[in-house]
Amino acid sequence: MCSWAIPLKLVSEHILIPINLVVALNSSVHHHQFDNGLILLAEPMDWVESAAFTWLMPAGCIHEPADRLGLASLTTEMVQRGCGPWSSRQVMQHLDNLGIVRSAGASLMHTQLGGAMPRERLPDALAAFSEIVRNPHLPADQLEDARQGCLHDIQGIQDDPTRQLLQSLRQQHFPAPLGRNSSGTLETVQAISHDDVVNYHARHFQPQDSILAVAGNIEWDAIVDQTATLLADWQPVAVDAPTVAGHADGSMHIEHPSSQTHIGIAFESIPYSHDDYFQLRAAIGVLSDGMSSRLFTEVRENRGLCYAIFASCQSLRDRGSVFTYAGTTQQRAQETLDVTIEQLQQLANGIQPEELDRLRARLKSGLIMQQESSSSRSASIASDWYYLQRVRSLDELNSILDELSSDSINAYLSDHSPDNFDVVTLGQHPLEITSAVS
Repeated sequence: MCSWAIPLKLVSEHILIPINLVVALNSSVHHHQFDNGLILLAEPMDWVESAAFTWLMPAGCIHEPADRLGLASLTTEMVQRGCGPWSSRQVMQHLDNLGIVRSAGASLMHTQLGGAMPRERLPDALAAFSEIVRNPHLPADQLEDARQGCLHDIQGIQDDPTRQLLQSLRQQHFPAPLGRNSSGTLETVQAISHDDVVNYHARHFQPQDSILAVAGNIEWDAIVDQTATLLADWQPVAVDAPTVAGHADGSMHIEHPSSQTHIGIAFESIPYSHDDYFQLRAAIGVLSDGMSSRLFTEVRENRGLCYAIFASCQSLRDRGSVFTYAGTTQQRAQETLDVTIEQLQQLANGIQPEELDRLRARLKSGLIMQQESSSSRSASIASDWYYLQRVRSLDELNSILDELSSDSINAYLSDHSPDNFDVVTLGQHPLEITSAVS
């Protein structure tokens, strides 16, 4: 999933830029595709002392059997429990000794592994994670421990109404299986066998459509040579594309014994790959970025209707949407829903130049800070490649944002006004859905 965490590039003479960041503005992303389908990307960042990688494998929950939801997450947990020459405990100790700050998880389309470390440890890190991906032990005697971790995550969602609401909104809005969450359900995770995990790993942890992105103080030629040694003989597997249903389920209410009501609103929009994506992103930024945004100011501050509210762009490769969330009390829930939809509809009337100026300043600050993180950059270039089949350079992002204007955003909004809303509510009582909602 791609939301507005997508990095934006904008530099202005009005912003003081540390001299060591000037290199970032002209750095290039290297690219190599191996015969087995693996994509290797790398961006040198000579001004940092770290290195990081993001590894996306086509092992997301979209490929799970309907009665084994949660299989991708459970498999991701299991591959880390011993690999190659190391037991489960030994591999964790090895990674700790290398000083690797690591992450792992499953999403709709991918299983993602990541790590950040001192730059001299990158070769050891890539060697270790290659063993994790290619030669995991998948110990049968640790399946139940891994399963319990997944079940605890599901129970945590059930205890977190905000997460539960947003997951339900995604499931209702997107056609199956595009609305899945990677956690699964208590029943489906309980049904997963050791053979299910072994088979899922064999079919979906594979080089075809895998993206390995590296950023930091690195040497490109050395990374290509090492990756070839570790992964060039990795064999691809043919996998059928999942069938996507014709339509989503629309609006719904979830009964929940609480004094609070949680509201989710979604409408169809455009994906990150669309030429007008940054027009949309800026419009939603005016709506929801920061305490000067319209939703925060009008719905929370001026009217005091809710304690939390935000909107975000949600992108798949071929489609996109905007999700809005509000948390409020039972007594104020109906008015919160009505006023939030009103604010969404008013976007069609356009934004003001001063609103874009405030947003631009926030984006500039966020972009400059993002360039100091090799982890953020590796994730960004991997995401770009997945959505665009190329990586947007920082100079290209700079140009895109420089060219944004209130006129260009308003022209986009005139042709793409928010409408046909799907609404999901969670609380004791359902709310009245207006005629503006699909």
